[in-house]
Formats: sequence, C-alpha cells, structure tokens
Amino acid sequence: MTLEEELREFPLTGRFLFGRLRHTLTLDERKALENLPEEVAHYESSSRIVEAGTSCNRSTLLIEGFIIRGLEKRNGEGEKRSALSLHVPGDFVDLHCFALKRLDHNVDTVGPAKIAYVPHEKLREVLRDKPHLARLLWSSTLLDAAMHRQWIMKLEQLTTPRRIAHIFAELWRRLEMVGLADEDGFQTPLTQVDLAEMCGATPVHANRALRELRERGLAEFRRGRLFSTDRAGLEEYADFSADYLYGEGQLSPLPGPVAVRPRLST
Repeated sequence: MTLEEELREFPLTGRFLFGRLRHTLTLDERKALENLPEEVAHYESSSRIVEAGTSCNRSTLLIEGFIIRGLEKRNGEGEKRSALSLHVPGDFVDLHCFALKRLDHNVDTVGPAKIAYVPHEKLREVLRDKPHLARLLWSSTLLDAAMHRQWIMKLEQLTTPRRIAHIFAELWRRLEMVGLADEDGFQTPLTQVDLAEMCGATPVHANRALRELRERGLAEFRRGRLFSTDRAGLEEYADFSADYLYGEGQLSPLPGPVAVRPRLST
C-alpha cells in the first residue's frame, strides 16, 4: 500500500513504521493497530504529555506535530533542558512506559501536536493475541535506541555545526519516510533554542553554527523551515549515514531498492 492508501484506510496509525517494517503487517494487524487508541487529543506548543516520575497507564502515538523527550536540571539560571530525542508523526513516543510504568524523563510537544492514547490493557492484549504486531511495537523502541546511540556518538565526535547538520540530515530522512519532506527541505516548529538543547550547545553557539551552515551553502534555517540545495553536501559534512534508521541502506528491512517517496499533496 502507498502512504496515501495507508492514511486513507488508517488515519491514526498509517504512518507507524512506514518505510521500515510496516509492509510486513497483515491487513488484520493493521486494523488491530488502528483500533488500539481510545482517545485522540490536541495539544498546544510546549505542552507536557508525560511528567517524569508519574505513573503511566497508557502510551502515546504521535499523529501530527513533533515531540521532544528530555531531561531537566536546575542551575543558577533556572531549569535547563537536555533534549534526548525528537519524535515525528507515526512514532510511538513512550512505549517504554508500558514496561517501566514511570519514565525518568519528560515528554513535551514542540509546536501544536495531535496524539492518540493507547491504554496499556490493549497493549497487553496485543502481546497475548498478536505476537507479530507485538514484535513490531518492540522494534519501534529499538529504533529509538538506535537513534539515541547515534546522538550520543555525534555529541562526542562532532563540532556544533556538524551536530546540527546531523540533526537536519536525520530529520530530513525520517520525515521523508512518512511523506512530510520536500526535495529542498522540510518544515518544523523547532527554534534555535530547541536545536541547542538537542546538540548540547548554548543558543549563541547554535546561532553561530547555523550561520556557518548557511555560509558553507549547505543549509539555511528560517522560522523552523530547513532549506538546502545541497543535501549530499549536508550529509557528508554531518558524517551522516542513514543505515541506523533501518529504512534505506545496508540495514534496510525492505525488499529490494527503496524509492524516495514524494510529499503528500495537501
């Protein structure tokens, strides 16, 4: 099924693992996945979806918008957040809650977001009755871990401009998988402060890094929109390889070559 067909039939869950393992789901499993949410909610920007340490009895599927998982620490200037991961539409954000019952980090929206809540009781039914679907839910948490490992490594190895370039390159690929990127970039609600939190820099350093990317002709970031006419150059500068995203490349679970999917028409 194409992405358009998936979203027409399964508007809440059609982007889940699209471009990765979704093709292995049977129609029955797709229907079961679509029936998991018990509530759909809309949130404004900077809304807290899950507070660190609070008890969880449901997990969150992101339908529209962006979500950051982060840790906060108080210093002399107030609360400082370290952004640990960024979620895009189609991601199950906090399946970890199903096993752990409490998270050690916060889950916050970046810009407006539309989410679906899946009660843990329904996830237990999936584990009991649909082992293949359960394995794919588990796979989605393993994808989170793979991206987290890359963020840790790049934080240690790369300069701030290259770290931000890597964030752009990764996000471009992930949004492309779910039909939300263009040939010359993508739109987000991210700010320079968000980018600084994601790459362990100050907003001042993030601003300088963005200027360097612009002066190199690799990328321009304005009001949350990334523009680039040299995607290959951006990825090379970021030392980016998409293998760890398990879409295209050496680790791809897809049968045969994967074509780049165009943005959905609106």
